[in-house]
Amino acid sequence: MQSTLSQTQLHDLNETLEARFRELWETIHQELHSSDEEQYSDLAGRVHDRGDESVADLLADVNLAVIDHHVEEIREVEAAILRMSAGTFGLCVDCGQEVAAERLTAYPTAARCLRCQSQRERNYAQPGHSKL
Repeated sequence: MQSTLSQTQLHDLNETLEARFRELWETIHQELHSSDEEQYSDLAGRVHDRGDESVADLLADVNLAVIDHHVEEIREVEAAILRMSAGTFGLCVDCGQEVAAERLTAYPTAARCLRCQSQRERNYAQPGHSKL
C-alpha cells in the first residue's frame, strides 16, 4: 500500500527531514565538543564542597541527556527517510493505514497514525510499563 501524499508533499517533507538531520548532527557535534572543553569531571575533582561536586555531576548528566535526546531524534529522522525510500512513508507501521498529511506536516517523523500512536502511549507510557 502506497501513501497518497503528492510528490510535492513528499519532496517537501524529505527536504524537511534532511535539514533536520543536518541540524541535529551539527548540534550533537557542537555539544560533544563543548562538553570536552568543559570537562565536568575535572571541575568536580577541583571543587572542595559536596554541593559544588553535585552541581558538576548534575551538569554532566544534563548535558548527556540532551545529547541522548538528539541522538534519538536522529534515529527517528533516519527511519522516516528510510520509509520514504522504501515507499512506505506516510503509512502507519502498526496498522498500515495512512497517517494524516496534517500529522506528517506537523511531525514528519510520525511512524503511526493518530489512533495507533494513542494506543501505544496508553500501553507503554504509563508507570510500571517498560518503554522498550
